[in-house]
Amino acid sequence: MKITVITVCYNSEKTIADAMESVAKQRVEGGWCLVDDGKLEIEYIVVDGGSTDSTVGQIKKFAEQFHCSPTPSTFTFRWLSEKDNGMYDAINKGIRMASGEVVGILNADDVLADGNVIAKIAAEFSEDVECVYGKVYFVKQLGGRPIRRCFAKLWRPWMLQWGYMPPHPAIFIRKECFEKWGGYVPEKTEYRIAADYELLIRFFRVNRMRAKYVKLYTTVMRTGGVSTKDVEARKKLNQEIVKANRANGYFCCFPMLLSKYAVKIWEYILPRFGIM
Repeated sequence: MKITVITVCYNSEKTIADAMESVAKQRVEGGWCLVDDGKLEIEYIVVDGGSTDSTVGQIKKFAEQFHCSPTPSTFTFRWLSEKDNGMYDAINKGIRMASGEVVGILNADDVLADGNVIAKIAAEFSEDVECVYGKVYFVKQLGGRPIRRCFAKLWRPWMLQWGYMPPHPAIFIRKECFEKWGGYVPEKTEYRIAADYELLIRFFRVNRMRAKYVKLYTTVMRTGGVSTKDVEARKKLNQEIVKANRANGYFCCFPMLLSKYAVKIWEYILPRFGIM
């Protein structure tokens, strides 16, 4: 099996090296596991939006590691840097470039939880599974204590109508699903924050994607994402969640979304007691 991991970035000089290194470690710490008697291959694609800081320089430095020494055929790295129409447009570019059977997204601010994540995800795929998803936890800085852990195990597709989604960075989807059902709607035309939410409604509910949950932390996420920065961003997110549900034929309104905040509160409280 071949899994493609995609990172999109723009002026991410403070975090991009950590993200890239966490993918590179998949071939060091995790070794090369056998999946269905075949070799696991990892393809890593970085799509930069034309950064003006040192991001591109760090990507080039990372790429040199694989040009200056023999690169195992089981690990490939590709990248491009050009202007785009935002994050979701860049992800769509990465998906089109991907040659793997399965695609996962790693944000430039995040890292894979350990060196065995991709191998463990690959082992969970079978012919009747189109998607495998796990869990994430949040930290203020890498190496710090988790301050929030997601309730991915309790999530069900109907919850999308109520404002609750599984953690997007922990979701790995067969590429053929994107080919059948489409990619992310570019934010400049429809969704600025919630194109990932709209895609999951389309995949999980409209098309009933066959998914499997695994009790695995795939990703460590830094706090401070776009959708949580301020009141206006959260308001915009909720507007887009309502819009995404209605666009796909599911009724949704702002009062319905209030329940998700009760869940999120517990995601902050329980880790303090060592639960989850």
